[in-house]
Amino acid sequence: MLERIAALQPGSKARWGRMSAHQMLCHLVDSYRVPMGEKSASPATGVLQRTLIKWVALYVPLHWPKGVPTRPEIEQGVGGTPPVEFERDRDELVGLIRRFTNPRRDFQWHAHPMFGMMSDSEWQRWGYLHADHQLRQFGV
Repeated sequence: MLERIAALQPGSKARWGRMSAHQMLCHLVDSYRVPMGEKSASPATGVLQRTLIKWVALYVPLHWPKGVPTRPEIEQGVGGTPPVEFERDRDELVGLIRRFTNPRRDFQWHAHPMFGMMSDSEWQRWGYLHADHQLRQFGV
């Protein structure tokens, strides 16, 4: 994953969606901050989201669909952190991924806005799948 992030360029073109490559980095930064308790996102959860949709998203071997709405607090151009400097924002993402995947956590897991509370292994799976989805958007 880190090699793919390193391969991303400021001018990388999106295969779908509205975000630029730089905006996508900031979206991922915000997305990792939510479960780490460093950014809040409004809940959009119910029993179906916390069970069936969560299971499908995490364990069915299909790519995530394109164009699924995100929470406004992490959506670029709405409440997401705006891009500042590409390399700095990329370095911030790499640092967050390292913290997110470190078994010696310096944070407690917070609820996913849609899936609710998740186990360590579910968070790790989500973290990989979300970054994979966004990086595929830019061909890396």
